[in-house]
Amino acid sequence: MNKLALISLVAFALLSTSTFATGDAAKGKIKSVTCIACHGADGNSVAPIFPKLAGQSESYLLKQLKDFKTHSRVDALMEGIVTPLSEADMANLAAYFAIQKSSKGVPASGALFALGQTIYRGGKRETGVTACIACHGPKGEGVPLAGFPALASQHAAYISKQLKLFRQHSINIQTGESKSSRVNDYEGMMVNFTKNLTNKEIDAVAAYISSLK
Repeated sequence: MNKLALISLVAFALLSTSTFATGDAAKGKIKSVTCIACHGADGNSVAPIFPKLAGQSESYLLKQLKDFKTHSRVDALMEGIVTPLSEADMANLAAYFAIQKSSKGVPASGALFALGQTIYRGGKRETGVTACIACHGPKGEGVPLAGFPALASQHAAYISKQLKLFRQHSINIQTGESKSSRVNDYEGMMVNFTKNLTNKEIDAVAAYISSLK
């Protein structure tokens, strides 16, 4: 079975079993004052090391908050933020940021942009890297019900960092290191995607994603 067919089956399975988040956006807005310093009042962070939350799917945002709380996803700063949050608080925050409008990304061009576009749209056949478009769509809008996040206009620096954290898991396995990594993706899909990408290729993909939308 080819990778695109497998991804389609995974997406169908997730669609069949997904649950809808049902947070209260009004309450989430009140609770979001603790998020402003890093993510901005409306979820559009100014600092590129912090992700834009605005317009991300409610279910994906809720999953990330829960993963931080259970340490399935590790980040020292976020650990301190989520510790006092209740299940309702997290659902409400997810609901609030999901209905905000994401700011535009950074236009890109040149060789790095072209390389990122090639990988995003077509993958890397010679090393088995699947095209990003398969899960995140041609415009980077993702598939919320399947758990695939929106990427369009996200900060390139943040995207690059996350891709390298996913890749680090494979490096740790190969070298026996225990450096910080990320593994809260579904069935290791992002770990598999990144393991054969170079730093240049990751930065290229990130630059292309940031320019979408």
